[in-house]
Amino acid sequence: MSMTEFVVRDAILPTLDATTREGVIRELIGSLHSAGHFPNTDLEDIVRAVLRREQLGSTGIGRTIAIPHSRHASVTRLIGTVGVSRAGVPFDSIDGEPVHVLVLLISPQDRPGDHLRALECVVQTMRDDAVVESLRNAGNNDDIWRLIGGGGTA
Repeated sequence: MSMTEFVVRDAILPTLDATTREGVIRELIGSLHSAGHFPNTDLEDIVRAVLRREQLGSTGIGRTIAIPHSRHASVTRLIGTVGVSRAGVPFDSIDGEPVHVLVLLISPQDRPGDHLRALECVVQTMRDDAVVESLRNAGNNDDIWRLIGGGGTA
């Protein structure tokens, strides 16, 4: 699996504006909505689902990375996006460091296997410190798309 199989290219945010965990989650969900996802869905319900998951334990996995995620009835297939915070966001990460690279995942409630495979794919991609550093410095959506395995700009 490649991250490009579930990341919505038009929802990538190379510069997040929010400065809090809840704020960046809202911004990422809003970006997916702006890209045409979650029609006729209460976005607050999706935000609450992701924040409930965060209450179970931070999805800040360390090394400036977080993978906020949840399952939700509003999607029929796994979707996600990538966002970069230049300043860093406090996320209660396991290493105590602020988060700069966020990968949001929303999956159907009846597809736990896809959800777990996507989490594994993100972790695998982010193991490379050079990729994480390049994501942090990416200038635009196309740069991020290439870094997560998307090839050219077309």
